[in-house]
Amino acid sequence: MSDAKLQSVLSALSQTVRQLDAIPAKQPGPEANCVKLDTNENPFPLPMLVMRSAIAALKRHYLYPEDDNRCLREAAANAYGLSRDQVIAGNGSSELLGLIYRAFLAPGDSVAMMSPGFSFNRKLALLQGAQFLEIEWSKAYSLPIEQLLLGPAKEAKFILLANPNNPSGTFVPIAEIDRLAAQSDRLIVLDEAYVDFAPDDALRLINRHSNLLVLRTFSKSYAAAGIRIGFGFGHPELIGRLRNSQNLFNMNLIAHAVGTSILSHRAAYAENHKHIKDERHRTTAALSKLGFSVTPSHANFLLARAPPGQNGTWWQASLRRRKILVAVFPDDGLENHIRVSVGSKTQMDAFLSAAADISKSLKMQPVTHG
Repeated sequence: MSDAKLQSVLSALSQTVRQLDAIPAKQPGPEANCVKLDTNENPFPLPMLVMRSAIAALKRHYLYPEDDNRCLREAAANAYGLSRDQVIAGNGSSELLGLIYRAFLAPGDSVAMMSPGFSFNRKLALLQGAQFLEIEWSKAYSLPIEQLLLGPAKEAKFILLANPNNPSGTFVPIAEIDRLAAQSDRLIVLDEAYVDFAPDDALRLINRHSNLLVLRTFSKSYAAAGIRIGFGFGHPELIGRLRNSQNLFNMNLIAHAVGTSILSHRAAYAENHKHIKDERHRTTAALSKLGFSVTPSHANFLLARAPPGQNGTWWQASLRRRKILVAVFPDDGLENHIRVSVGSKTQMDAFLSAAADISKSLKMQPVTHG
């Protein structure tokens, strides 16, 4: 296609889509044998009972998956004490987020998110031509209810918050979310992606508040990030409208089988969750000894501020040279932080050993970090 033809094709795109740069054809991937602690995966194998369900489903590969995810929704409803009409299943909770943005936002509308938060929401708002309002957490990461109800977010079509929050790992008491939903007449979208590592959850509130939509995923606490299983829970009218806008056969046979099996065998993950909490505590203590300031976390990751005079990007690069991958963020106030996923003991030993070596080398030969 000539350049002139290409420009003609691109000119037909919506103005919003034209604002997005094309993704490069070749993007660097992680090096071989890296310790991957940058995307909050749960690196443990599926329980054998769950794995068998996946293998059995693969043998039916020539069949279309069940439309509207009926059996999976039924299994989730039974597991969480709800009706099937209160459940939507998705290709990860990210698909469900996209549905919510398309259903509730028109060009010129606004949406409010607690910030720092899940950055993917900025892109979803842009694609809808909506204004994205970021409401800052307080220093103690408490919920600024009055600001959400009466401040800049007053006209937002919905309010998005995560509990535990990403990237901070902090947890808001459920009573605060209860109060926000009770006082607001707008949709409250509560992302509970990491809630299985936290002390409480808000699922019981959906029967109390018709304006509350709770999202869950099996990517973090159930080691199924690559299989893509997510759920939304809410009022049947709200859920029904979202289901009606889903793509046909939005989930595959293996996701259906694995999701249903996980819901029947959640107790099999108890040791997994305990391990992550134990490693989270151990890693927090070890990083603190190295001079990091670690935000108390209720998720499967840690947000750690680098020692004085050092920034997150420098630490990320230094760890990458040792084949350890961690995340950094461009948000104001997070420039000096790294986020570290909590993985296996072997992975965390490798990370802490590399961090200790870097810290030791800094003390022996001070350098300037821009």
